[in-house]
Amino acid sequence: MQAAILPFNAGWYWIQEGYRICMRQPLAMFFWSMTLGLLITFSYLIPLFGQMALIIATPSFTFMTLAACQRIDAGEPMQLGMWTQPLRVPETRKRLLLLGLAYLACCFVGGVIATLPFLDNLTAVLEVPGDVDEIALLRAMQAPMLAFGILYVLISMFFWHAPALIGWHGVPMGQALFFSMVACWRNKWAFLLYGLSWGAIFVAVQFAGSLLVMLGLSATFVQLLMTPLNIAVAAVLYASFYPAYVSVFRSSR
Repeated sequence: MQAAILPFNAGWYWIQEGYRICMRQPLAMFFWSMTLGLLITFSYLIPLFGQMALIIATPSFTFMTLAACQRIDAGEPMQLGMWTQPLRVPETRKRLLLLGLAYLACCFVGGVIATLPFLDNLTAVLEVPGDVDEIALLRAMQAPMLAFGILYVLISMFFWHAPALIGWHGVPMGQALFFSMVACWRNKWAFLLYGLSWGAIFVAVQFAGSLLVMLGLSATFVQLLMTPLNIAVAAVLYASFYPAYVSVFRSSR
């Protein structure tokens, strides 16, 4: 698989294309975004094991999203039973599950590497007699969280395109991880714009909610207003995964 090298503004193009795909079948993408949001929320009801299950399932969810966007982009209507269709092939389902386990293992190793250099600081805060000082704990966690954030960016490069390479092209997992990393590195500036743009969009949405509260609207009403907006924005985010993959790998053909 040969990955194309795209210009810097491709990162914004992916977002625009994600919006276009959403607008073709907004109810379908809103439903999927809401479903994923509920699954993420439910995962926190089972501490640790819920998050582990979510991480393992992430490649499968990603491939389901990509397959749905491919259908929508081709003008095919998305019906309820079509969402799980990409996982009905046993071999594909198995390989995506193995990819999810590898993703979990990488996240675990990344967490350990990020935490070990600062373990003494964390231990010192937790071993103080009496109640834990939450402010001190948050300060002690800042460095490990920053380190993990940097490592997670590197991990994401390996797994970003891997579900599509495995699900659509049958690429072995090791090669899929390598191809994904190379594709992301070749287009690092486009992905930088992509990430910064989404960061700005989510900050703007949250700022709009805070502004409405400051203008006198009740927090409950603003929450009711912002919830569907956040789901819609997330739907565009999920839809933008498809053009990010297609433009990188089809443009190289």
